Amino acid sequence: MRRTPALPAVLALSFAAAACAVPAAPPTASPTPPSGAREPATEAPARDGSVGVLVMAHGGSPEWNASVDAAVAPLSADVPTAVAYGMANPHTLAPALDALRKQGVDRVAVVRLFLSGESFLDQTRYLLGMSDTPPATFVLMGPAAADPEARRPIRHDLALATHDDGILGSPEATEVMVDRARTVSVRPATESVLLLAHGMGDEAENRRVLDAMERVADRVADAGFAEVEVETLREDWEQERVDAERRIRGWVERQDEEGRRAIVLPMRLSGFGPYAEVLAGLSYTAGEGLLPHEAIGRWIRATADRVSCGNGWGAVADACPAVVVDEQERPVGR
Repeated sequence: MRRTPALPAVLALSFAAAACAVPAAPPTASPTPPSGAREPATEAPARDGSVGVLVMAHGGSPEWNASVDAAVAPLSADVPTAVAYGMANPHTLAPALDALRKQGVDRVAVVRLFLSGESFLDQTRYLLGMSDTPPATFVLMGPAAADPEARRPIRHDLALATHDDGILGSPEATEVMVDRARTVSVRPATESVLLLAHGMGDEAENRRVLDAMERVADRVADAGFAEVEVETLREDWEQERVDAERRIRGWVERQDEEGRRAIVLPMRLSGFGPYAEVLAGLSYTAGEGLLPHEAIGRWIRATADRVSCGNGWGAVADACPAVVVDEQERPVGR
């Protein structure tokens, strides 16, 4: 879709927090390898002595993980916090819960640091005991893929709550992308911007990702760029990726043919991903992803507060939002 500068768009952000009180179980989470779970450098007590935060992130290279650790650090200095890397991987989730319990936590706001709120949501809820319905398909990598226990809920005695929105359409993600575009821009009127993301396999889910990116693109276009476009590479789905690569390369080639400088901004948590390979041989300027940027740390803190407040636990880091829509709690059996 060709886009010209637009009026500022109002971003809609879901404030629903899906909460679940988990019944008592043995006090130790499943004994699994601690790889990927991190305890905070500063083990400050939780507000009211009982609420902590579990941050889930995809995980990657040491540099990739370090960028997430840096975004989480301001929160972990104030609140008991643990990070579990992997795509809802029980081998990292269980040690993270143990780490929080050791800090006196009995209630946990689970912050899912994923671009799409739908990423691994069903698997997360099932493994952490927020739902008794297993996901249609488990996504398990590494040793967890061959571990039959990895497909069973983690046993713990904590109360957990999470959210169903991702970072992609948030005001913080928009702020970062606007900053990235302005940083690499020279003359906006002679430049075009492509916001490029991983994408989803399901068509409806991928459309929702693109819709969120469109709202971000509207704000980027306010800076006066000649054109702003959004695309998903559909990285893990072969035929969809072939079609996406053709469109993406065609868009960049057209900018060059029409005398515009193409700027490609990766709407990824960190790094440029596989986009350099996809765009090999073409003329473009690459920008940075969402990290590092202090706005992402703010999103983590605000989301932790929103989840905790939505479950009636009060603010875990700063303050409860002015409006919090609370879903009804329901007990989950084992």
